[in-house]
Amino acid sequence: MATGQWYFLEHSNTVSMAKILLVEDTATLAELICSWLESEQHIVESVDTGSEALSRVRFYPYDIIVIDWGLPDVSGIEVCKTLRKEGKTLPILMLTAKKSIDEKETGFHSGVDDYLTKPFELRELSARIGALLRRQKSIESLILKTGNLELNPQSHKVTRAGQEIHLQPKEFSLLEFFMRHRGQVFSLEAILERLWSADDDASVESVRKHISRLRAKLQDAGDSPALRNVHGVGYKLE
Repeated sequence: MATGQWYFLEHSNTVSMAKILLVEDTATLAELICSWLESEQHIVESVDTGSEALSRVRFYPYDIIVIDWGLPDVSGIEVCKTLRKEGKTLPILMLTAKKSIDEKETGFHSGVDDYLTKPFELRELSARIGALLRRQKSIESLILKTGNLELNPQSHKVTRAGQEIHLQPKEFSLLEFFMRHRGQVFSLEAILERLWSADDDASVESVRKHISRLRAKLQDAGDSPALRNVHGVGYKLE
C-alpha cells in the first residue's frame, strides 16, 4: 500500500463482536477505522487524546484498545504504562509510524500487546484485533451453544432446534453477550455500559425494551434456555 493511502477490502468475517476503544487524533483516519470496524459489527468508541482514553477505560468496559503512539497530550506509551500499573489487562494494539526495534521494544515493555505500522491495510487491522481477542478470551469455537440454541457470530444467525430466530442487531448483541456469560446476572446499568457506546443517547429503559423484545422472541421459539429476570438484581441466561 502506498504511504498515506487507505483502502476498504473484502471482510474476512472471522472476528466476533467486540467493544473497541479507538484512540487516534487524526480525524480522517479515526473516521475510516470506525466505519470499517462498525461494518464488521463491532461497537467502537473513538477519542483523540490519551487523557480521555484513560478516563474511558477507568469507567467503561472494553474488549480491546487500538491506540496511536503519538497523541497530543499523553502519549500512547504513557497510556499503556498507566493502565498496566492500574491492573488493566485488556489487549492493547498500538498504531505507529515508528519502525525501529528499540522503539517497539519500549512499547512491549510498556504493556503493548501488538503493533501495526502505518500505513496499513484495514483487513490486517481486523486480523490483528481478532488474534488479540482470541488470545485474550481463549475462544474455543465461534459457534455459541446453549441447550438447543445456537448463535453464529460470523453469519449473525440464531437457531433453536434448527429453526432460525430473526433478531435485530442489538437483540443479537444482547443474546451473544448473555451466551458468552451464561448463568451470570447483569444489571441493566452493567448491560448499558457493556453493549452501548458512551456516546449513544441510550438509557436503562431502552435496554429494558430491547431485552423484553429478545425475551419474547426466545419464548416464542421454545421454553429453554430462557432469559430470566432476577428480581431486584438483573438478567441472566439459564
